[in-house]
Amino acid sequence: MPDTTTADLVFTGGPVHTGSSARSRATTVAVRGERIVAVGHDEVRELIGPRTEVVDLAGRLLVPGFQDTHAHPVGGGLEMGQCDLSGATTRAEYRERITAYARTHTDAEWITGGGWAMEAFPGGLPTAAELDDLVSDRPVYLVNRDHHGAWVNSRALERAGLDARTPDPSDGRIERHPDGTPTGMLQEGAANLVGRLVPQVTREERVAGLLRAQELLHSLGITAWQDALLGEHANLTDPTDAYLACAEDGTLTARVVGALWWDRARGTEQIEELLARRAAGTRRRLRSTTVKIMQDGVAENGTAALLSPYLDGCGCVSDNSGISFVPPEDLKTYVTELDAHGFQVHFHALGDRAVREALDAVEAARRANGRTDTRPHLAHLQVVHPDDIGRFRELGATANLQPLWAAHEPQMDELTIPFLGAERASWQYPFGALLRSGATLAAGSDWPVSSPDPLQGIHVAVNRVAPDAPAGTPVFLPGERIGLHDALTAYTAGSAYANHLDHETGTVAEGFLADLVVLDRDPFAGPPEEIGATRVEQTFVGGQRVFG
Repeated sequence: MPDTTTADLVFTGGPVHTGSSARSRATTVAVRGERIVAVGHDEVRELIGPRTEVVDLAGRLLVPGFQDTHAHPVGGGLEMGQCDLSGATTRAEYRERITAYARTHTDAEWITGGGWAMEAFPGGLPTAAELDDLVSDRPVYLVNRDHHGAWVNSRALERAGLDARTPDPSDGRIERHPDGTPTGMLQEGAANLVGRLVPQVTREERVAGLLRAQELLHSLGITAWQDALLGEHANLTDPTDAYLACAEDGTLTARVVGALWWDRARGTEQIEELLARRAAGTRRRLRSTTVKIMQDGVAENGTAALLSPYLDGCGCVSDNSGISFVPPEDLKTYVTELDAHGFQVHFHALGDRAVREALDAVEAARRANGRTDTRPHLAHLQVVHPDDIGRFRELGATANLQPLWAAHEPQMDELTIPFLGAERASWQYPFGALLRSGATLAAGSDWPVSSPDPLQGIHVAVNRVAPDAPAGTPVFLPGERIGLHDALTAYTAGSAYANHLDHETGTVAEGFLADLVVLDRDPFAGPPEEIGATRVEQTFVGGQRVFG
């Protein structure tokens, strides 16, 4: 019989950040099996027996496991094994990496990968000619850091048959030379004109990508996440089979919520398919209980949906207000029906018009179905009109933040603020305003768009300055900073709430699952500007060590 008088695992020597408002600090936590059996101080040490593993915190902070409410781990894991341009920011670095990858992958039919930053190129627009200098014998397809555009070479354009006569798709734009010929930069849906020709990755490659990603995410203290795209979109293949395979064989150690992709070219007829996919895709540590609706694009390429037009390069009002991918009245219908079927809806809503359209759809669902426990959430929230801040609390819509983006850096300062204008630029990433309004905050990374490290995101949420910013970098909208406790809560209890895991994760409490992380220090004990230097030393899921 199992020993019920002692613990299997005890963390002691605190501090412990419990995440509970009633008892925020402890020094000792005991675990038996996969659950926490005691939280307290020296009295908990009585559960230490001869077979108990004891982790001496020695002043290091124990926190609940981090949860990422908007990530693309399978894609991120695959890109780690392709032509990976992430982390670099200059054309010279990209040229070096692309050349080296092509040289060492001579058998690859296509050169694929991505992660390049728009700031490295004039206007954020690289050209096919530059890629042709590096790779001319094979087509090249490289998505940018935000995954809303692709850089291709001339061989890829030729393979896809794109020329001056090719019309723009309804959901994207082909960047062109003055004579109408494609430059080699494809925005939003236009990227799929080439992307659909890229050889599909195999199931085995997807499984390998998932396991590679899981190893990285566990090393960063992430114990659960919401995959923001289960389905086929652009040139992305559905990662569901990889999740199911790993769930079945036990290699999926994280807790995962899958957001089923809403095909914006279709309507409510796809709901029956989504119901079937929810049933088939819910197994062990995987629950496919959410539907993802991408309502707009991104501000840097002018596709985020705005209530009034962007400015042009001269500071004049343009004729472009971005793209609402789903007509607003249709969105209300779709969200109402999904809500009635018990689906959580996960919106990509970046511009102020997209945010309002998403909130209007949630309001329509609430009016039709009542206040159900579906917990809709809006991700990204770059520009939020002040009139819509209070609606998150009123409607029970969670604000899903990607904090790393809320800082001054070239993409923000050169490709976004000048085209939003001063007033609208001041509405960006309103974390403080949302918190003060009573909204529930969750947090994520959108990895591989940006780093999946929660501690880097927490640093920016608190400081509104990038962790690696040079001294003297101005604070980005300082009134929107939030405290360390609130930022940490967004990545733990807040994200657990958004993931419907708050009944047993997100806080350190008796009876909860032992999803726990040991940090290398107590960031509460140091200055805010040093939060980003904090590292994860150990990660546990259900009492089992998965990192460290």
